[in-house]
Amino acid sequence: MAQNGFARIRSMREQLSGSDEKLAEYILTNPDISTSMTIQALAQSTALSTATVSRFVKRIGYASFREFSLSLAIATPTETTFFGEIDEDDKSVDIIKKVFSGAQNALTATIDLIKTDDFVTAADWMTTARKVGLFGIGGSSIVAFNGYHKLLRTPIEVEQHPDYDVQLMQAVRMRESDVAIVISHSGRNNDTLKITQRLKDNGVKVIAITGYPQSELAKAADLVLASAAEEVNIRSESMSSLIAQITIMDTLFTLVGVALGDQTQYVVDHVRTAIEDTRK
Repeated sequence: MAQNGFARIRSMREQLSGSDEKLAEYILTNPDISTSMTIQALAQSTALSTATVSRFVKRIGYASFREFSLSLAIATPTETTFFGEIDEDDKSVDIIKKVFSGAQNALTATIDLIKTDDFVTAADWMTTARKVGLFGIGGSSIVAFNGYHKLLRTPIEVEQHPDYDVQLMQAVRMRESDVAIVISHSGRNNDTLKITQRLKDNGVKVIAITGYPQSELAKAADLVLASAAEEVNIRSESMSSLIAQITIMDTLFTLVGVALGDQTQYVVDHVRTAIEDTRK
């Protein structure tokens, strides 16, 4: 199922400016009208050119205006269609359903954002790298550690540390034959950007996992794997986006594990044996 166009616009709202911001504002303010508009009608209603509208559509991830227009009709453009706004008078059962629905929708939206070729390219880089480093600050360190924990079950040389200073030192020591996976929900955390700059200075290939594909991190990266990023109230960062990012990492682990075949199985068997010995 493709991501609803209104949700896509809301997820990228903070990064839009100028005519893009004007178009986003009009579409979100006039959902019923926007759904059935032609590119000419939208351009006329916003006093912009059709070329500007076309560029906007491609900038938010659609191949054509027709594809974008169809995406607007996937679901109603209310907040509840995506992550489900939680209201103060919601009962426990309502909150539980909305949280689970948010996680499900985030995964559906995320897989639509990422091209299969990008997943394959990222996995290829990882399997041929001398070393893979995972970097994330704060909540993003959870995703980084999840990836580290999984990739330890493959033949890949992998490193990860939650402390910023240690991450900075690790980044300085990486080189052109290495690959770095940098995670940041917003893509604008200053410490994360400093680490990314060190990596780029050393010629390291950078794979960014972020909720904002037009962010500073995304622009600096060699490859972007974008997660659904729309926020809901009472949560300063999208928990659903975190789940999507962990699933992105799990997908990379699985692709790498399958690609390395018997080598992975050898490591998995030895890791399993070591862990089982602790449970006797």
